Amino acid sequence: MNKILILFAHPKYERSTTNSVMVDQVKDLAGVTFVDLYECYPDFDIDVPREQRLLLEHDIVIWHHPLYWYSCPPLMKQWIDMVLEFDWAYGPKGHALAGKKVLQVITTGASREVYCSEGRNLYSINEFLRPFEQTARLCHMQYMAPYAVMGTHRLNRDQVTLYADQYRQIIECLHSGADIEQVKGCVFERDLPLSQVSD
Repeated sequence: MNKILILFAHPKYERSTTNSVMVDQVKDLAGVTFVDLYECYPDFDIDVPREQRLLLEHDIVIWHHPLYWYSCPPLMKQWIDMVLEFDWAYGPKGHALAGKKVLQVITTGASREVYCSEGRNLYSINEFLRPFEQTARLCHMQYMAPYAVMGTHRLNRDQVTLYADQYRQIIECLHSGADIEQVKGCVFERDLPLSQVSD
């Protein structure tokens, strides 16, 4: 069984219905360690040794956050900058995380149609997330196709519950070693034209 570390970063968590429901579905699952970075580090003073120990103790890392200015919230960026140290996570002697998997779980207020070459944002979610993918690769980690819940401002309660249930199923599959592609109705972000991506 895989041990899963969920690193959650949302500076306005109390206002996010979608993320609240998603978090409630996964934070207490077997094999999961859930870390709310804004709750742990409100002053941004990250305990690097603690975070590195957590990484070493887990097989799969999940970066769960809303898309903030086409990236992550500032505390998650701080976490990446501080915790993934040279000659520990990367560099000539940096192989501490080699072989571990990374899954990015994100939410966006805008709909999927906005994130493509024909849309207002011009680029796909994958293109905006390239720095995270490259960060994982630099650290010798396996970066999986992201799971994105999009158009959150227009989702009704039933739709939010459906996405949260899919998230729970993804975590359960990762924990057991099963193929997450088998989660019914779940769409992982890949470099596909919008016309080939079903909702």
